[in-house]
Amino acid sequence: MAGLIVFEVIVLAVVSAVLIDEQRAELRSRTEQRLEILARALAVGTSREIKTGDIEFLQNLVDTLRDISGIRAVQITDIQGRTLVSSDPGMTGRLVLSPVERKYLGQLTTATQFQLDSGEREAVAPVRVDGRTRGYVWIYPDEWPDRAQLHKLLKYTLLSAVFGVIGCTVIASLMARSITRPLGVLMQATRRLIRNPEDTSSFPLAVRSTNEAADLTLAFNLMVASIHEQRTGLSDALALLDSMLANAPIGFAFFDRRLRFVRVNQFLAAMNGMAVNRHLGRTVGEVFAERMAKGLEESIAKVFEQGEAVQDLELTSGRENDSSRMRSWLANVYPVRTEPNVVRWVGVILVDTSERRRTENTLRKTEKLAAAGRLAATIAHEINNPLESITNLIFLIRQRPLDPTSAEYANLAQHELARVSEITQQMLRFYRQPTVPSLTTLGELLDSLLMLHQGRVTALHVEVVRRYEPDVRLLCFAGEMRQLFANLIGNALDAMAPEGGRLLLRVRNWGAGGVRVTVADTGSGMTREVLQHIFEPFFTTKEAVGTGLGLWVSAEIVSKHKGRIRVRSRVRDRHGRGGTVFMVFFPQGTEEKSAAEQHAAEQPTLTSVEAGA
Repeated sequence: MAGLIVFEVIVLAVVSAVLIDEQRAELRSRTEQRLEILARALAVGTSREIKTGDIEFLQNLVDTLRDISGIRAVQITDIQGRTLVSSDPGMTGRLVLSPVERKYLGQLTTATQFQLDSGEREAVAPVRVDGRTRGYVWIYPDEWPDRAQLHKLLKYTLLSAVFGVIGCTVIASLMARSITRPLGVLMQATRRLIRNPEDTSSFPLAVRSTNEAADLTLAFNLMVASIHEQRTGLSDALALLDSMLANAPIGFAFFDRRLRFVRVNQFLAAMNGMAVNRHLGRTVGEVFAERMAKGLEESIAKVFEQGEAVQDLELTSGRENDSSRMRSWLANVYPVRTEPNVVRWVGVILVDTSERRRTENTLRKTEKLAAAGRLAATIAHEINNPLESITNLIFLIRQRPLDPTSAEYANLAQHELARVSEITQQMLRFYRQPTVPSLTTLGELLDSLLMLHQGRVTALHVEVVRRYEPDVRLLCFAGEMRQLFANLIGNALDAMAPEGGRLLLRVRNWGAGGVRVTVADTGSGMTREVLQHIFEPFFTTKEAVGTGLGLWVSAEIVSKHKGRIRVRSRVRDRHGRGGTVFMVFFPQGTEEKSAAEQHAAEQPTLTSVEAGA
C-alpha cells in the first residue's frame, strides 16, 4: 500500500511537473502571441493619431491598455526612442536606443519580442504612416498573473491527490478548454482580419467567460470596432474628395517638388486631350505648351519656396494673332502641407477662360459693328435731305431749254442720284426692323441686297445669275430676311475673293407648302470639319474681320420662321472646281398667306416719294 501510495505520489508529482511545465510553456506561447497581436494591432490603430499628433487620444489608449491583465506597461516612442506617451510616467526617458538598435528597429515590418538581460520581455511593433516608420509601440508584459495561475494550478494539483489522477486530469482539461477555446476563436478571427483588413464580419466575438481571455477578447472587439469606424470615416472622406475632384467643372492638379504630376482630375485631363494616367509622373513642360508651362513652373516653384498661395494667375498659350488657337487659363496655385511648416505638394486649380476671352473680343467687334450700323443709318437719313434738294434742282434745270449734251448730263445725274437714294433707303431698311410680319417679294428683296453689294460684285468680277419664279412672296419679317440673305450673299462674295466666280440666286415655290431660296457660289468651299461648326456662335474662319455670329444669327432667323437650312460644300480643287450651296426652305400654308394678303389690303396705303420721282 505504501509502495502504491509512493507510486501514486511519484506519478502525481511527475504528472504535475509535466503539467506545470506544459502550462508554463503554453502560457508563455499564448502571452507572446497575445503581445505580438496586441502590439501589431496597437501600431495599426495609432498610425492615424501619430500622423495627426493626437497625443491625448494616444495617452487615453495606453492608459486603457494598462488595465488589461498581463500588461505591466505600454509606451509609444518616436523612431529615436523618445517617449511620446506612456502608461507609466516613470518610464519616460528611460529608453535609450543605440545606433545599432535604431538601425535594426528601422528594418522591422511587424511586431517582435525581445528578452532583456534582466530576464524581462518586451514586445515592439513599428508604427508606419504612408509607408514610413514614424514610431514604435512598446508593450511590457506582467508575468505575475501567469505565475499566480501556475501556483494555483499546483495547489489544485496537490489537493487533487485525494481524488486521484483522474480527477486532476479532468479539472486540468476543463481549465485548459476554458482558456484555449476563446483564444482559438480570437486567433482565427485575427488571422482572417490579417488576410483581409476590410472583412470585420467575424467581430464582435462572443464572450462566454470572465477570465483573461475574455478581457482580451473584449479589448480586441473594441479595438477592431474603433479601427473599423476610423477606416469608414476615412473612406467616406476620401470618397467625397474623389467625387469633388472627378466632377468639378474646373481643372485640379497636384505636383511634387520635381514639378511632376502626382494627381489630376478628369476635367483637366479632358482639357489637355490626354488620359488621366498619362499625366502622372510627367512634368509641367511635358504636358503644357512652353509659354504656359514656363509661367506655371515659376509659380509652383515659388509656392514650394515661400509656402504662400499664388492667386488669379493668368496663363496663355498659342499665337496672339490667331484667336482660334489662342488659349488662356486662370490659375490658383496653393501649398498642400502634411506638417505645419512642410509643403509636401502644390495644388493647382485651372479654369479655361479661352471661350470667355473670345466672347469678349467678339462682343467688342459686334458693338463696333452695331455702332457703325447706327452711324450709317444716321448718315443715310441725313443724306436724304440734300439728295431731295439736288433732285429738285436737277428737275428745274431739265425744265429749261438745254443743248443735247447738257440734257444728257442732266439725265445721267438724275439716274445716279436715284441710285444713291435707293442705296440710302436700303440702309435704312436694315436699321428699321418691322414689328409685324408682312408679305415680302423675295426676288425684289434679293435684288435690293445685290444693289448694296454692287461695288464688291463689280470689283471681284462676279457673275450674278438670277433665277426667280415670278411673284414668289413670303409672310415674314422683311428686316430679318434682309439680314439672313445679306449674310449668305456676303459670305459667298468673301469665298470668291479675289479670283471671282459665279453667284447663283434662285427663288421658287416649293410645291404647295412653302418657298425655297438657294444661294450658291463657286468660291473656295469648306471642309467637313468646318461644316460641322459653321452654325455655332463665335465660330469663324475669317479671324481678322469675322465675328462668328453671322451664320448663327441666320440659323436663328430661319428657326424663328419655322424654316430649314441646308448646306453643301466642296473645297476648290486644282482645276478650280468647288463652291458652297445654301438652300433655305420656308413653310407657308394657304391660310397664312390669305390672312396676310387680307391684312395688307386693310392697311392704309402709304405713298413714298423717292428721289427722282
